[in-house]
Parts: sequence; C-alpha cells; structure tokens
Amino acid sequence: MVPPSASKQRNPGHRAGVFVYHSTVRLTKNNYSQLRRNTLYDCAIHSSLLMKVPQMLNRLQATPPDALLALIKLYAADSRTDKIDLGVGVYRDNDGNTPVFAAIKAGEQRLVDHQPSKSYLGPEGDMAMVNGLLPHILGDALKDFYPASGSEAVGPQRIDGLQTPGGTGAVRLAADTLYAAGARRIWLGTPSWPNHAPIFKAAQMEVLTYSHMDVATQSLDWDALLAALDSAQTGDVVLLHGCCHNPTGVDYSAEQWAHICAVMAQKQLFPLVDFAYHGLGQGFEADSAGLKTVLAHLPEVMIAYSCDKNFGMYRDRVGALYAVVQDENVLTDVKSNMASLARANWSMPPDHGGAAVRIILEDAALTQMWLDEVADMRARMRWVRDTLAAAGQVGSVNFAPLAQQNGMFSMLPLSKEQIMALRNDHGIYM
Repeated sequence: MVPPSASKQRNPGHRAGVFVYHSTVRLTKNNYSQLRRNTLYDCAIHSSLLMKVPQMLNRLQATPPDALLALIKLYAADSRTDKIDLGVGVYRDNDGNTPVFAAIKAGEQRLVDHQPSKSYLGPEGDMAMVNGLLPHILGDALKDFYPASGSEAVGPQRIDGLQTPGGTGAVRLAADTLYAAGARRIWLGTPSWPNHAPIFKAAQMEVLTYSHMDVATQSLDWDALLAALDSAQTGDVVLLHGCCHNPTGVDYSAEQWAHICAVMAQKQLFPLVDFAYHGLGQGFEADSAGLKTVLAHLPEVMIAYSCDKNFGMYRDRVGALYAVVQDENVLTDVKSNMASLARANWSMPPDHGGAAVRIILEDAALTQMWLDEVADMRARMRWVRDTLAAAGQVGSVNFAPLAQQNGMFSMLPLSKEQIMALRNDHGIYM
C-alpha cells in the first residue's frame, strides 16, 4: 500500500542516515519503492551504529539475594497451616495476623470524609503530624526544647523536624544531612538492622563497627562499645538504638546510657538516635529515657523516628527526622538543608499515613484508643517473652535472657542445623 503523500526532510536532531517523513507530497509507485529501499537501508545503518554505542547497564552484576525476601517466599510456599514466620519484622496477634489499628481506621475514615485536597504539601510533609509526635517522644522534657508546647515553657526553640517515608527515610535523610555538615564516619554496633550499613555507605559515609551483643551469652558486649568510643575521632557519628534494639532486644541500662553520653560529650561525638520501636518496650515514657539522657548531655542530636510499628503503618511509610541544636539561630539553616535534601530524594513524603496519624494525635479520644492498642501489643510481647524465658535451658539454648530484653526482636544462639530443623520439622521460619 502506497501512502497518499509524503516528503522527505532531514530531522534537525537526526543521527546519520535517519530521516523523518511528513505527509506533504504525493508519491508514485516508482518513487515510493525507491523511498522504501532507502528507508530500509537507513535503518540498517542506524542498527549498525547502535551496536557501536557504549553500553552501561550490561556492566551491572547481580546483587546477592536478600535473605529475608527468600525466607518470605519459602514461607509462602509452605502448605502447613500451623507454620510460623519469625523473619519479617511485623507485630502479629494471637491469630498470627498483623491488624490495622482501630484508631488508624477511624482516622482514615475521617480523612476520606473530610480531606479537601490531594495537592502537594512540600518536602516538609505534614508538620502538624511531626509536631504532634513530640509530646509523646519527649514527654515533660519537650518544654526545654520546644517552648511553643506550653504556656510555662521558656527559652529558645532547639528542635525541629520534617516528615519522612518511614524510619528508613529518616535514617537516610539523617545520613545525607550529616554528610553535608562534614561527617564522614559513623560507628555501628553489630548485629544491627541489616539496612543500616547500606544506607550509610550509600550516603558516602565510612561505616565502622563494633560488637553490640555476645549472642552466645545473650548479653551486651559492654567492653566492645567502650573500646569503640575510645577509638572514635572528634566529629564521628555514633548510631544509637533508642529502645528495643533491632535485632537483639538488648538495651542499655540508665547507668550505661549516662556513661555512653559522658564519653561521647568528652570525645565530641555526634549521636544519631534511631527510634523505630517507641512504646513497644516498657512504655512511651520509659522507652524515651535513653533519648532524654542523650539530650541532657550532648548539644546536638538527630532523631530518626518511625511510626511503622507503633501505629502499624508498615506499608504506608510514616516517619520523621528531628534535629536538636544548641544554638536556635542555626535551626533554620539545618531545617532548610534537611528540606533541600528531602526534595532531591523523594520530593515530598506520602501523605495518607501521616495524615491519619495527625488526625489521631489531634483528637484526645483517638489518641487514647491508639495508646491502649499499643499497650495491648506491648503486653502480648512481654507475655511471649516471659513464657519462653520460663522454659529456661532447653537443650543447648537458654531462653531465660529473653525476659530481660525488650521489643519485637531477639537473637538466639542457634546453629544453622537447628534453624533448618525448626523449618523442616516444625514450620518455624527464622
């Protein structure tokens, strides 16, 4: 079939031998045949040129498979009805489900009924949500950092923050901000959340590690921590788990927090507190004790906060990053850097989950409903720990230390063979 008309003109942005045809001139069968031959010839030239263009994506090598994702697939393929998944870091109720909080459902319903717009909020996200979390994070200490929080408050504002895509986004934004401020090294106790080291390395920071826990004895490796702090250089960052250490459940005592902070102040180290499980250990006030000790000893702090666990907002990605400064005059500059880096990373955080959290925090009845639901979660986790701990020594494993740990995670001194036996014989995946 011959097109009704066409003209040949070289495309201004052409590569050699590539033309664009516009329907302006009627063609005969003869000149159409010639045109067709020329076009096929041009395409052949173009294809040969493409073969010579340097390729980049074929240089990539496959990354090691994610062990957790592989475990999820194995668990899903298991047909046993009494199987148990201990690999994924989510809370499960007595029926093995991860329910949506009733307070969240109520907040979401109000959002559906009354949200006026889906327009952009900006890189700071929902600041009413960010500020609404502060009374629960800092409790009575808030007035010392955020005078607007009460009529009796006096002094400068020393804390500000913005919303992030979950606690992961908060950790990454903290790393980027600290790098921009001149930090180049960060100390990380191991084992730690598997994503910590990759995040800091992606932010071009050197990751130095020390032993956080002796898995064999289920105890804190205090000497290793002190040795790491002694080796740290002025300006180094130290990552601290605020509570409910992931993945060991081994937290610092009040005396240990005070000692850590005193050494960090003397060595002029910067604390980054990852606060991902607030309220799931001993309660909101008790779980904040370590953070408050840090704030009392050190002039500057960054806090990476997550609502994924204590609001059950896992897939909705709700978090916040806070910066605490000594001089209120630099707070605006710090906040502007955080916002600029957030803009470059994700432009703005997802709104739906953050808006639901904000609705809860602005309503006394919903806030109490949420606190009650967290208390129920905390009580169940404590019951599970105490029940297992009561078994004491079982074969080569002593379960008693589980009662002294906090939160959703623990690390048992199990061999690979024992882990495989639990999976194959009992459907317990870890």
